[in-house]
Amino acid sequence: MNDHSPKLMKSRITAKGQTTVPKEVREALQAKEGTQLEWAVNGRNVSVTAKTLNIADFAGFLGKPPNGAHLTIEQINKGIGEAVAERFRRKTAR
Repeated sequence: MNDHSPKLMKSRITAKGQTTVPKEVREALQAKEGTQLEWAVNGRNVSVTAKTLNIADFAGFLGKPPNGAHLTIEQINKGIGEAVAERFRRKTAR
C-alpha cells in the first residue's frame, strides 16, 4: 500500500446510532472532544470533515479595518450577540 491509498478502518454502530471514530481518523482530522463533524452522503459513500476552525482562527485575515478601529474577539462577539438579540426582538414584536 502506498501513501496515497486509503487506509480502511472499522467501527460498529450502537443501538443508539453512535460509533467511535478510530484514533487514526481523529488524528488525521485533528479532531478533539467537542469537534463538530460534517457528514456528506453520496449514495452509499460518506465523507466526514472535521470543523476544527473557529472565528478566532480568522483574526487578522482581512487586514486592518479601514477606519483603523481595533476590536478584540470578545468585543466582536458582544456586538454580534447584541445584533442577533435586536433582530430577534424586532421579529417577535409583531
